[in-house]
Amino acid sequence: MIDIKTDLRPLLGPVRDQGSRPTCLAFAASDTHAGLREGWTPLSCEYAFFHAQRRSGRRHDQGATLSAMLETLRFDGQPAESGWPYLDAVPADPAHWTPPADVGPCFGRKGAHAALDLDPIVEALDRKKPVMLLTTLSRSFFVPASEGLVDPANDESPDPNLRHAIVAVGHGKVASQSAILIRNSWGADWGLDGHAWLTEEFLKPRLFATAILTEDIDVSTRAAAA
Repeated sequence: MIDIKTDLRPLLGPVRDQGSRPTCLAFAASDTHAGLREGWTPLSCEYAFFHAQRRSGRRHDQGATLSAMLETLRFDGQPAESGWPYLDAVPADPAHWTPPADVGPCFGRKGAHAALDLDPIVEALDRKKPVMLLTTLSRSFFVPASEGLVDPANDESPDPNLRHAIVAVGHGKVASQSAILIRNSWGADWGLDGHAWLTEEFLKPRLFATAILTEDIDVSTRAAAA
């Protein structure tokens, strides 16, 4: 039985699906950003991923870096999802992978790396702020148990080659353990409509970066010039 303390799922819309592309961080950043705005309007993951890769010099088939993604939100911003809808695949000629001429208004947001500890995550959640989490994975993550619980087996170790970005959207207790409710980007068929509870035993040894977004920024002049 999970004792829920804070649950921000009502602030966010339906979970989305990144498909086979390495865009989990773009989804995590976009949904964290959108969850801080009034109402729920999904923001363009494609736009965020494109600009983060351009800033870091990484290819479309590589994952984004957290620093580049935070810079993108701060300096480039994001339009609504309708401005540049998510692509199932990048065009065969990557030179054709470019934003539409008119994506609509772009919304910026400041953010920064945060501490690798559960307490700042819980404090942010209690202030109604979703938190971006970067973790390694292991087998229990792929098939959450009943109640959407992810708790590692005794012989289960983190796999450093499996890295993933998710969003913390709640916290609670499972027996004597703290647990963080996360929003994934693998569609509604995973876990509880795309969410799961990660126990402290699972999350703490796998967490390698976190970020908290703060105030919004006017990026309209920069976006118009880009």
